Amino acid sequence: MPIEIVAEAIPDNRQPIASSGHTVGLVLINLGIAAWGIVAQMRSTGGSGLVAGHSGVVPLYSSLIVMEWALLYYVWAGTRKNVTFWGLVGGRWNGLRDVVTDFGIALPFWVFWEAMGWLVSRGLGPSAAKTVDVLLPRGLLEVVLWIVLSASAGFCEEIVYRGYLQRQLRAFSGSRTLAVAGQALVFGVGHAYQGWKNVVVIVVLGALYGLLVLWRKNLRSSMIAHAWSDIWGGYVKFLLPGHF
Repeated sequence: MPIEIVAEAIPDNRQPIASSGHTVGLVLINLGIAAWGIVAQMRSTGGSGLVAGHSGVVPLYSSLIVMEWALLYYVWAGTRKNVTFWGLVGGRWNGLRDVVTDFGIALPFWVFWEAMGWLVSRGLGPSAAKTVDVLLPRGLLEVVLWIVLSASAGFCEEIVYRGYLQRQLRAFSGSRTLAVAGQALVFGVGHAYQGWKNVVVIVVLGALYGLLVLWRKNLRSSMIAHAWSDIWGGYVKFLLPGHF
């Protein structure tokens, strides 16, 4: 018998799905990632890139894929007594109509998401942060790994930040606004390796993901948009003339 999506929709209530200590642990993990990012930005590489050269990206991509799934496992280990895995996601697809609906929402959302990111970035002005362009994929193997990494980020990070953290903050604070803002802040700070300007941009974009999840009561559309935005921003866009 197929699982009814409505029965597993992410509820808007004040019931936590893990202990407060578990949530604090997730925040501390993100602060550790942020500290690593700040150090990486401050470290001299003899150029404008985050690292000196392109070599070593295959093991880097591989380690990041493992990290994404390890973070997801941390969340699952702390919540599995209180919620099913698909309860974190908000249910599975129950037919072609659901697939079409989620993709149909994800595409215009992604366009709006990209436009908002561009506007916020322009509003903040130029950035002096070291770029990550040198780490972008160049060969077939790197492209394949980048797509796997992007898909992993879209799936895992949406569960971690929107399916889990936003829900926990809603339960602890009783406020949707604080829940959306809090998860977006933690999500953005975890990208400190991109520099403070991009952290601000990602906080705003993380809030948009949170609002989408509040509306849809599931993560499926946000997962699709998130995965595609990483594939687009990290590779596809750089194939186009002008790199707009």
